[in-house]
Formats: sequence, structure tokens, C-alpha cells
Amino acid sequence: MLGAALLLLWGAATARSRLLAAEALGAFAASAAVDQSNWSPERIKAYAATRGSTAPAPLAVLSVPRLSLTVPVLEGVDPAVLDRGAGHIPETASPGTAGNVGIAGHRDGFFRSLKDIRTGDEVQLETPEGREIYVVEKTWIVDPEDLSVLAPTPGPAVTLVTCYPFYYVGSAPRRFIVRAVRASGTASTPAGRSVETR
Repeated sequence: MLGAALLLLWGAATARSRLLAAEALGAFAASAAVDQSNWSPERIKAYAATRGSTAPAPLAVLSVPRLSLTVPVLEGVDPAVLDRGAGHIPETASPGTAGNVGIAGHRDGFFRSLKDIRTGDEVQLETPEGREIYVVEKTWIVDPEDLSVLAPTPGPAVTLVTCYPFYYVGSAPRRFIVRAVRASGTASTPAGRSVETR
């Protein structure tokens, strides 16, 4: 009887923690100040047009601290999603789960700062389940048809995809890829803090 009561309390606390985290993610998406200093004028206008419309709460918040990049991750990659934030690429692992999480963003908006990303940079993914820490393993450039970058990976990974070259006028012909893998010795915590594991 006591075990069942404790299990019930644990379940309620976990559900409340996830609900509060989801509300915090939604609040971020609604109110975050966005640095648009290196965005194209067209992307600034497209982003402004999304601010008055309602959208579902983001699945996650993606951060690259060294680049001062913070962006909500929404489901899908249609134009309305990518004008508002980054998009979770369908048929890749969902944020907060094991596997290769594919995330796309515009090269002249949120993902423009990826031009300065380096091997070893930290990538954070905050979900209602907690914060996961990844480390950039490599970057490379592919043709748009090369979907191998989104294939399952042997361990937890985040793959960021944006068009390339970053300052190309018109429809960019290539894709810039960032692969980050879960930092060794870390695990996600419900409180949203990464902790060492042994």
C-alpha cells in the first residue's frame, strides 16, 4: 500500500515537472528577445509576421552558448515553422529521445551563426524531460539530396541542417551540416541540469 502511494506521488511530481517545463518552453517561444543583427531583412520581416499568430508549444529549446544562439524547436519544416524558429525534421528521433535528432533552420535567420561553429562547441537541447548536452563532432557540406546525414546514429546525436553558402543570393545550392553527439559522462535530468555519470 505504501509503495503504491509513493509511486502515485512520484508520478504526480513527474507529470507536474514536465507540465511546468512545457509551459516554460512555451513562454520562451512567446516572449524571447531575438538577436537579429546578422539576419537578412527578408528573414526579419518573415519572423515579425509570425509573432501575432498562435503556435503550439515548442518541442525543445536549442542553444549553442558560444554562439549566443537560442531558438525554439517546433515540429516540422514548413515555411511557417522555419520563419518562427527551428524545425524538428520529421522521421528523425524526437528531441529528448535516443537517436539522431534532425533540426533544420534558415541560414539567413536563427542558423546564420552556425557559420562560426567549431568542433568541440557545446550544443544544449532543453525538453520537458530535461536538458541534454551534446558536443560538436564535425561539420560538413552536402548536396540537398543527401539524406544520409539524417540516418540513425549509433548513439544519441543532434544533426543541424541549414542551407549553404550562408550569404548566397537566391536559393542556396548546398546544405551545411553540424553533427553533435551526447557528451560523455552526462545524462539528462528532470530539473533541466546536466549531471555527471560514472
